[in-house]
Amino acid sequence: MYEKFEELLEERQTTAYRVSRDTGIASSTFSDWKSGRSKPKTEKLKRIADYFGVPIEYFLE
Repeated sequence: MYEKFEELLEERQTTAYRVSRDTGIASSTFSDWKSGRSKPKTEKLKRIADYFGVPIEYFLE
């Protein structure tokens, strides 16, 4: 999942910090996802999908 998130960051030329600020999802949450310490909950995944304008399934492929 995090790889897809990084692809979107690169495509949109933004940062995880900016997404965190705009969506209200803590920056540490993204770090936890990246390191594998936790997996995203559906509600947060939906917020990110909406932010980037992609379907939630994008992250589940």
